[in-house]
Formats: sequence, C-alpha cells, structure tokens
Amino acid sequence: MSSRDPSPPRRHYYSVRAGKRPADEGFTLSDFKRFFREAFSRLEANGLFQEWFGYDCVDDGGVSGKAGLDPSLYVFRKLRRNGPQPVLQGLDTYTEDDLFDIIEFLYDHSSEGIEGYHHQSFDCGWHYKSFDGRSGREIFRREMNDILVDYGSGFELSHAGEILALPDDEFAPMLAAELPHADAANIREKVEAAKLKYRRRALSERRDAVRDLADILEFLRQEAKTVLNSKDEADLFNLANNFGIRHHNKDQKTDYDQSIWLSWAFYYYLATIHACVRLIEKAKN
Repeated sequence: MSSRDPSPPRRHYYSVRAGKRPADEGFTLSDFKRFFREAFSRLEANGLFQEWFGYDCVDDGGVSGKAGLDPSLYVFRKLRRNGPQPVLQGLDTYTEDDLFDIIEFLYDHSSEGIEGYHHQSFDCGWHYKSFDGRSGREIFRREMNDILVDYGSGFELSHAGEILALPDDEFAPMLAAELPHADAANIREKVEAAKLKYRRRALSERRDAVRDLADILEFLRQEAKTVLNSKDEADLFNLANNFGIRHHNKDQKTDYDQSIWLSWAFYYYLATIHACVRLIEKAKN
C-alpha cells in the first residue's frame, strides 16, 4: 500500500451497529498505555525527541541534547516530579494524571529532524543536527490524538499542547458555535476562555467556567432586558446566586453533586448566552 493512501475512515463496525457493544466504550488506562508505548517507541525511533534528549550511538555512546547530560533532572525541574529515563521505564506505574503530564511535556519537546545523516554502522540510525519544532509538535499531536480520542470518554491534545476532554456528541455543536456579538473582549473572547477552562476537566476550573459564563450573562443583563420578560431575567440570576457560583454566603446551596451540577450549569448558561445574544441581534435588525 502506498504511504499516500488515506487512512481507513472512522466508523462503527458490526458489533456496535448490531447493538452488541456500546459505541462509546473507550479504552481503559491499561489499554491506553499499550497504544502510547507503541506510538512513543515509533516516534522516538524516528528521532522526534533527539533535539532535546539526544540519542545513543554505537560509536560515540550517549549524545546529549538540549536537556543536558542528565535529562531526568531536566524533567524533574519541569514537572516537579522524578521523570524516569527512558520515559517508558515507569509507564506501568503511571496514573492517568502522570501520563497526561508526560504527554503534554513530550509535546513541548517534540521536533522533526531536518538535516542529518544515517549512521549505517550496526544500523545505528539517523542522527540529526537541525530540527523543526512546529512540525514535530504537529506530528506528535496527530499521533496522540489518534489514540486519545478512544481513551475513556474521549480526549484530544490541543494546538496549545493541553489535553482536553472531548464534548459529548450532543453538545459538540454548541461548543463549536460562534457568538454573533460585536463585543469581542467582553463577550466572545470570555466565552471561548470559559469553554477552554471547562474542557480541562479539573473541578475548580469547571466551577470557574460556570462563574465566568454567569458573569458574561450579568454583563449582558441590560441588553437582555429588552428581549426577556422580568421573570425570566430574575430566574437566570437567582440560579447563579443561589447555588454559590457568583458569590459566597451562608444562604447558598452547596450540598449538591458538583461534578453533575456544574456540567448541567455550564451548558445551561452557554445555551442561555447564545439565546440572549441571538435575540438581541434579531431585535437590532
């Protein structure tokens, strides 16, 4: 098969179509580690990490990269944890957080070899002297996303090198939709920042994302009054204030399951912002 042949399309095979296996049944962490091991080994063999971590040569021994003579010390400085060298040495003991840290770290230190030579002695391999970081990061991102999408509920490595949770299929169009509002600094950019916080998965960031969306609604309040009746307006802001999102006092409800409630609140506020903005724009026209 030619290397230019396109990859087979992603689709559901027979057992899923027949209802005998869930369509959203993702890899376990143990499964994901197996796929990561194979992908990392292949990328390392292709020289993707030579610029920073060097390589082993049958004639010259260990040739260091930008990370220095002791790459594990460099990893410790960046991640604030002891990084096993080579990376795969401690893979079996990694938690999900450990592995996601390593993936983001490797993204930052990937670069494609551009100029070099093939050392034929004992099939030593390619030794590069110039590199393209942007190209290398894109190669690494593409390889990781090919397996991250099938792990758990689905993840992706962003262009900024952050692992983000993939939205559920039913909410994906809302996260992708752009707001037709002229105020970029106070509306559009803040909504995009809230989306990013929410997809980072940490409970504290999801809470911040909901709070940010509630603040954006507050900013829209005067404009929204022209398209909402007074009861709808009051209900919107009572929701945020009563559940300890925008303020903090002893009368607020805080004994709810935050993981579930914050997920609901985030999409509720995002949908409300979209509705308000579109109603405002419709009224202007």
